[in-house]
Amino acid sequence: MKYFSTNNKDIRYSFKEAVIKGLAPDNGLFFPVSIPKLEDEFFQRLTELSLPEIGYEVAKHFVGDDISDSDLREITKEVLNFPIPVVPIEDGVNTLELFHGPTCAFKDVGARFMSRCLSAFAKQNQEEVTILVATSGDTGSAVANGFLGVEGVKVIILYPAGKVSKIQEQQLTTMGQNITALEVDGTFDDCQVLVKTAFGDTDLNAELSLTSANSINIARLLPQSFYYFYAWAQLQPTDKKVVFSVPSGNYGNLTGGLLAKQMGLPIDSFIASANTNKVVPDYLSSGKYEPKASVQTISNAMDVGAPSNFARMMELYQEKHFDIVKDVKGAWFSDEETQEAIADVYSRNKYILDPHGAVGYLGLKRYLNTDSEVGVFLETAHPAKFKDTVEKVLNTEIRVPDYLQQCLGKEKKSILISKDFSEFKSFLLLK
Repeated sequence: MKYFSTNNKDIRYSFKEAVIKGLAPDNGLFFPVSIPKLEDEFFQRLTELSLPEIGYEVAKHFVGDDISDSDLREITKEVLNFPIPVVPIEDGVNTLELFHGPTCAFKDVGARFMSRCLSAFAKQNQEEVTILVATSGDTGSAVANGFLGVEGVKVIILYPAGKVSKIQEQQLTTMGQNITALEVDGTFDDCQVLVKTAFGDTDLNAELSLTSANSINIARLLPQSFYYFYAWAQLQPTDKKVVFSVPSGNYGNLTGGLLAKQMGLPIDSFIASANTNKVVPDYLSSGKYEPKASVQTISNAMDVGAPSNFARMMELYQEKHFDIVKDVKGAWFSDEETQEAIADVYSRNKYILDPHGAVGYLGLKRYLNTDSEVGVFLETAHPAKFKDTVEKVLNTEIRVPDYLQQCLGKEKKSILISKDFSEFKSFLLLK
């Protein structure tokens, strides 16, 4: 499999080159030259396959010869070693719990897969790699955990000061070893601009081997398709259409689902569920894409005003608005509506939603026809990661998983920087 840049379809890179570079030299995102159609035989036995087996069967089409079959099997077995269950909530409504990994967030899947790929490539090349990560909440901790102590890899995490939850910040800033946290005086979008500008800087790229672990990296994106196959299999047998509602910020999670659909997975449709940062729902309704400055909400991992993966969504549909709206509906919800959903679902079903899952739930409820459809919304993070917000809504204490509890007891270590690129560049060159 070869990859091109979303800014230049004529260039070609291998999977290994795309993963190591992270972002194409022209600041485009890497995208596969073709989307493989998976064999009928694979779908016939899908319900019998484990999650690691599904991961291997899907990934091998994208990895090619850059990772051997035996190593790829080991990677998927090691990465996908925690449960990802479909849990019934109410009639026709289910959630896919993606928070059972080591950092209690869905990004464990992509970050761990990418870390194993990059570690393998670093050993092949015998060259130290510097990973730059902009995070609005969960990406940084998942990446840091996945790369902690990995030889030949340094990780630098940029996060917006005062705009992540307490537990998220503790996860980002207490790792140590080869992990450095930069607290940026700005928004997530400012963090993302710093990372993208660094990739285009000639001086930095002459001195450092830079790559990204955000969902702009193809090795972060591809494994986000795995659990759609696994979820669909868990819903079988059903004669109803399957609909997924995806809480969305940078849109990597939704793009992973769209990839799965184009590979042949019989998902009927998707709902792009957003908070008040609603540029994609607005695009779906109007046909006009107009990025805006992000605004802060209680579902902070979705506070993105210029989602990177929109370019990949456009590539999947050849920029044809008429085609994408056949598969994707848009919805957005305020903080007040999100809080009401958390309270309502707990009151009726005794299920605790985190703010992002609550947005996904609301999107599903807006469009789902339970007579002909069965729906799944993605629960992307453990509610304890948003303990203050959720407890205030429910007036009940949330149990904090042991891993998160340990983070709360550690000393925060971060470096405060401005959103000025020259300061960030100086830091990288001296690091």
